[in-house]
Amino acid sequence: MRTVGEHLDDILGSVAVLPPLDLALLEAQGAVLAEPVTAPVPLPPFDNSAMDGYAVVAADIAAATEAEPVALPVVGDIVAGDTGVAAIRPGLSARIMTGAPLPAGADAVVPVEWTDGGNATVRISRAAPPGNYIRRAGEDVIAGQVVVEAGTRLGAAQLGMIAAVGRPRVTVRPKPRVVVVSTGDELREPGEQLAPGQIWESNAYMLTAAVIEAGGVGYRQATVEDEPRKVMEMLEDQLVRADAIVTTGGVSMGTRDVVKEVLAGTGTVNFHKVRMRPGKPQGFGLLEGTPVFTLPGNPVSAYVSFQVFVRPALRAMQGLPPDTGAKVSAVLGEDVKSPAGLRHFLRGRLSFNRGFYTVTAAGVQGSHQLGSLATANALIELPEDVEALPAGSHVDVMRLPS
Repeated sequence: MRTVGEHLDDILGSVAVLPPLDLALLEAQGAVLAEPVTAPVPLPPFDNSAMDGYAVVAADIAAATEAEPVALPVVGDIVAGDTGVAAIRPGLSARIMTGAPLPAGADAVVPVEWTDGGNATVRISRAAPPGNYIRRAGEDVIAGQVVVEAGTRLGAAQLGMIAAVGRPRVTVRPKPRVVVVSTGDELREPGEQLAPGQIWESNAYMLTAAVIEAGGVGYRQATVEDEPRKVMEMLEDQLVRADAIVTTGGVSMGTRDVVKEVLAGTGTVNFHKVRMRPGKPQGFGLLEGTPVFTLPGNPVSAYVSFQVFVRPALRAMQGLPPDTGAKVSAVLGEDVKSPAGLRHFLRGRLSFNRGFYTVTAAGVQGSHQLGSLATANALIELPEDVEALPAGSHVDVMRLPS
């Protein structure tokens, strides 16, 4: 058997970073930026008002009080988007809207709440220091500043920033397109009637969602029966649209393990036993250059295998470090046991209290039992040389997407 690290290293050494694409901003949502984005101009690009009010010379209203307001003539209105050049001199004011350019000569903005709201003449009842309610040019971003670094996954805030510096398109590493398929004569679609010996297919739904959580585009392929010709035809058909293929089932030691039967020795696909529980039977390789991950059929085994092997690979394909940063150190809230010689991934419930993480096992741990997985938010990782740990021990924990 190979170790978890050896199998993961084999995978990461085989997958390639996807070539960059030039995309419109909304098309790039969720993709990973392949270039730094810089600001061609400062933001804001000009001094502007932070409030609806009046642009003034601060010295003119230094003595203003509620009891003795200062009256100033209003010489005009300045609105957001005004392209004209405005100016005032001492002793005058201009009504100004939020975001409107500050007129030359003004050095403060008085919010309308400090005034009587006058049109021809305004009475101001509070003093304001120079710079009051003024957004200075470049106070957010200076010209030439990198506003979004390469390697950033683009969410709403990042896309807003890129639009704010005038970029309509960006170069990104695209989301990997991943086809997920389950094999098995016993599988039926949810909603169909079950005959004796049949079960509803769940793995492909679960793993397609996991692909999306990992930043990919997931396609669930219809279930394929355990017939070698049909399985191979399906895989070949998916190569035209897939950056990666994930299968579940048919990789163990049974007489009808059809995925192993059709892929063993095809391309670079090889099958191994990995020193882990759950998920010992694993397969991986390239089929016509496309990574193919063949995961076990037991639901928990499939899910754990995805988090341990497929998720890091999808990150690598996007030009990201394979380590998701999801691991934390936590204190065990109860005693745990582990099989000798295997890296054990226990479903767990992780919580953060008083500055540190604690974790407990989430119910039963059979590889076919989805119930405890559905209530878990973490995987407790026990090394190969650990057979038991008491409550209070420190363990590595992989946080699961929520």
